[in-house]
Amino acid sequence: MAYLSFMSSPIAQAIKQICDEKKISYEAVLDTIQAALAAAYRKDFGEKNQNVQVEFNPETGEMKAFDVKTAVADVDLEAEAAEIEKLKEDYAAKVKEAEDKGEPIPEMEPVKRFNPKTEWMISEAKKEYPKAKLDEVIRRPLGIPAAFGRMAAQTAKQVIIQKLREAERENIFGEFKGREGEIVIGTVGRREGRNVIIDLGQANGVLPPEEQVTGERYNPGNRIKVYVLSVNMSVRGPEIKVSRATSEMVKKIFEMEIPEIASGVVEIKGVAREAGSRSKVAVYTKEENIDPIGSCIGQRGARIQTIIAELGGEKVDIVLYDDNTGNFIGNSLSPAKFLSVELNEAEKSALVKVTPDQYSLAIGRGGQNVRLSSKLTGWQVIVEQVGAEAPAEEVVAEDVPIEEIVSEKESEKNLKEADAKESSPTEEKAEETEAKEVAE
Repeated sequence: MAYLSFMSSPIAQAIKQICDEKKISYEAVLDTIQAALAAAYRKDFGEKNQNVQVEFNPETGEMKAFDVKTAVADVDLEAEAAEIEKLKEDYAAKVKEAEDKGEPIPEMEPVKRFNPKTEWMISEAKKEYPKAKLDEVIRRPLGIPAAFGRMAAQTAKQVIIQKLREAERENIFGEFKGREGEIVIGTVGRREGRNVIIDLGQANGVLPPEEQVTGERYNPGNRIKVYVLSVNMSVRGPEIKVSRATSEMVKKIFEMEIPEIASGVVEIKGVAREAGSRSKVAVYTKEENIDPIGSCIGQRGARIQTIIAELGGEKVDIVLYDDNTGNFIGNSLSPAKFLSVELNEAEKSALVKVTPDQYSLAIGRGGQNVRLSSKLTGWQVIVEQVGAEAPAEEVVAEDVPIEEIVSEKESEKNLKEADAKESSPTEEKAEETEAKEVAE
């Protein structure tokens, strides 16, 4: 702050300290002091129709007071009062008529009237300022008879406290409003009911129960990354709502950890998430020499493991986006391999056929895989197993749990197969990459 380099008076030093502690601009603090001095002047020396403004020099401590008014055309106050009274009577009649008819009560039109506190009739202004013009702002100097009294000083103190608090709130609101849709790092604080309060430095964020991840523990003092959902100004100050469960958080972490996504070479086409359990991320690139899935996984799975750690161990499936809707829906069921996809455009549903050995993988534990596939693609996904080993069976994305569809014995077999094979495509890809490197 270069403007403070020449300041040496105690008042200037105090202003500098306030600026540093509250992270408020010098102009805002000076405006606060001038507003407080104006309030103190009105308290001790002011008159009813004075619009008092104060100029204060923090270096010298000098104070100047002014009565600030705008020159306006002359007004016949009696005629104006009569006109306003007539407008009130007309409005009262309209209200009564609306009430009798059961119609909404109309709003009263704003009435322009002379304000002696902020306005000065031109004829009166020219008596003191002969060159005064209409709409000119006139600053009449006011004398300061003596030092302020105790009550005036107390008034000034209250104004300073209130104005500084307002300036600080506005500053915090402006900072975090610009960070909506970003990930910030905070510290877990106290609990208020089911809400968790996150210390974000200058302000606190609220993590409501619907934005918390099932199974995560928010112990006081723990460092945590959260997604800023919304920032609103209330009577108590800025209200910052944060989330750990939104699918946007997965997208932002991918952008932070994967340079190809941050640069736009690889695009995220969609994210489907069941927070704390599993997410599916659809990726795509126009570059033929770039593998979008491999870019997200990284060497020996380093990148994806970092993302999984950030999400508290949540599994992540990376699937290849395809402009062909059928292929995209089939890919979205990864790690399962599909045979074919039949689309029903009218009902926006897709019948995906798989072999019996891929059936349990396509469905997932508790129907999770097919459910996430539906969320990712926006289509109702129906899985059907075909082949010589088993009769055709169908499972719709909403049909959960799977035990209601197949027999108990077959369900137990499917779940065992799922446990053996349900490593995410991310993990499979990482293992393949490592095997290739060892072979080389």
